[in-house]
Amino acid sequence: MSARSLNKVTLIGNLTRDPELRFTPSGTAVCTLGLATNRSWTTQTGETREETEFHRIVAWNKLAELCSQLLAKGRKIYVEGRLATHSWTAQDGSQRTTTEIVIDDMIILDSKKVVKESQTDETEAAAESVPYEETAEADKAKEIKAKPVAKKTAVVKEEKKEAEETSGSEDITPDDIPF
Repeated sequence: MSARSLNKVTLIGNLTRDPELRFTPSGTAVCTLGLATNRSWTTQTGETREETEFHRIVAWNKLAELCSQLLAKGRKIYVEGRLATHSWTAQDGSQRTTTEIVIDDMIILDSKKVVKESQTDETEAAAESVPYEETAEADKAKEIKAKPVAKKTAVVKEEKKEAEETSGSEDITPDDIPF
């Protein structure tokens, strides 16, 4: 009988750099983030101390794309995932090891006003403090709603073009247009 085990990490912290989105040769999205968490305590002498830990965060697939789009340096986020340790031999022959947190959930905890004002994407505003699964469903719903509007616009442009071609020398006033 195998013993039960658990590999789960939950962090709340601030991003130390902008997300870095890359793709594997097979086309899978991978996003790496730097996250800082702080801890403060009081010593026996009454002195307040603070310590900062830096974490390497990795997101895959749709979550990686969302992190790349919605996050920026300084944002406060909640992440949930698992620890993963990798070892390799560097070019100089030395053995290297790194531990990272592979996340499967991310929630933005601050408002976008705190970060760069240049980020005014409507999707980002709708995704504030929403788990990525719900955001992906909202994105799909927006796409479905957007398609009929795009078709209607194309039809209107075609009708307008045809009207111009067939009108010849007739004068058309804005009152003649039915929409």
